[in-house]
Amino acid sequence: MDFSNFSGPSEAHNEFRSDTFTTPTLSMVQSLTRATVGDSVYNEDNSTLELEQKMANIAGKEAGLFCVSGTLANQVGVRVNLKQPPYNVLCDFRTHIYVHEAGGLATLSQAMVQPIVPKNGVHLTLDDDIIPNYIPDDGEIHAAPTKLICLENTLHGMIFPLDEIVKIAAFCKENDVKLHLDGARLFNASVETGISMKEYCSHFDTVSICLSKTLGAPIGSVLVSDAQLIRKANHFRKQAGGGIRQSGILATMAITAIDENVSKLRATHERAKELGKLCESNGIVLAHPVQTNFVFIDFEKSRLDGKIFDELSKKYNVKSYPGRISFHYQISDESFENIQKVVMDCLRLSKQQGSIATPKSAFYQSAKAQ
Repeated sequence: MDFSNFSGPSEAHNEFRSDTFTTPTLSMVQSLTRATVGDSVYNEDNSTLELEQKMANIAGKEAGLFCVSGTLANQVGVRVNLKQPPYNVLCDFRTHIYVHEAGGLATLSQAMVQPIVPKNGVHLTLDDDIIPNYIPDDGEIHAAPTKLICLENTLHGMIFPLDEIVKIAAFCKENDVKLHLDGARLFNASVETGISMKEYCSHFDTVSICLSKTLGAPIGSVLVSDAQLIRKANHFRKQAGGGIRQSGILATMAITAIDENVSKLRATHERAKELGKLCESNGIVLAHPVQTNFVFIDFEKSRLDGKIFDELSKKYNVKSYPGRISFHYQISDESFENIQKVVMDCLRLSKQQGSIATPKSAFYQSAKAQ
């Protein structure tokens, strides 16, 4: 068998738009020789069962459910926590589950969503954000009571503090409110802080953990929870068209990604922090603190021209959006140097031009749409 397509540098070597662009490694493809091909809709595929139990063990939960995407894992996780409408879901106004999942909360769960702008500008807090927006289920019939709070860790690369998670979780238990975590990049938070995945996940009823973003598996997320909730989540996964027959092929590559790539995450954080320091030392304003693998630049406050940034990205053969620069383990040394040149040249040329034309960053637009 010819493995030449997978033995050289990744096609994502110059990809800064998202850490979802990582490509399968040679070892992932070779692992397919071990993949089982049972029917996972009937829970009969051993590779899928192995992956689900592996992730459940990592998270300290009873069971896991393999989903084809983070969106599916999140939306199933939300749905399984909600019993009888009307109900209200509280979340940060920037969260993926609210902004980037095609209106799934309204369509699939019929939920009233209450997005909150955190007063500290970084993350939600119990006292300043949750309690003032909480709607109790006390018999008042004019509003939808809060039945679920959704957090995200990391959010825009920022780590949600554990002590605040503990406070919010205690509030949820006291008030019969469920707590879901979009843990798409929870591995990054764990690697950066040294706090175990089990500790993070112990405070949530359900957690979705993505394997295709920063870890580099081709496809998939796993929803983890107690066994009863996962059994019901499987029902909603099937309802949403998410049942996969021979998913062992995908699950085996995901297992390899977990085993091989968690140790590579810290290096991606260091590169992001290096770029962040370069920006700050040259007067470029960051929209958020750089804590893991993302650098968000405030183009308006920095008076940077987004069109110039796009032109420079083409010149230096890197793919990146104005405003958000994402790091993953397959970025080459040359591309890392080039993205720094893009940023610094954009600063210099924007100053020379004087007039600023900054398009809104559209992180999920296709090249055709742009």
